[in-house]
Amino acid sequence: MLNVSTGSMIPVRRVFLSLLVLAGPTMAQGKNAPPPREEEITPPPAVTVPYDDKLARLAEVLGSVHYLRTLCKAADGDGWRNGMQQLLDSETGNEPQRREKLTAAFNRGYRAFASVYTDCTAAAIVAEERYRNEGATLATEITSRFGN
Repeated sequence: MLNVSTGSMIPVRRVFLSLLVLAGPTMAQGKNAPPPREEEITPPPAVTVPYDDKLARLAEVLGSVHYLRTLCKAADGDGWRNGMQQLLDSETGNEPQRREKLTAAFNRGYRAFASVYTDCTAAAIVAEERYRNEGATLATEITSRFGN
């Protein structure tokens, strides 16, 4: 057994010594030991629905409108982000790849206007109105064509 006084060691040496002591049994197993088997984990297949492209565009529009309404201090500033959360919850239950895709679209829409508008201008108000109209059109198209 190694007798080492740790009272006068600096903390880095103590940590290194602790790691060395803990790694000792692992290192003693030898180099010829077979590597541990890793179970093959296959991700679930990506689910696509016929309206995913329109849904991604709707998510992008929601991100844009959320940014512009927050910028212009609209009363329902978080309403658009909350709407996006509801859309994610209802559309992408156990489908992480679809959830990531729609979240990325929302963030892309948000960042697109964040890079252009830093103040609430007349052009920002017009853009917000146009995007709200596009979002309403997309929502109507998706629900009328693919809704229950």
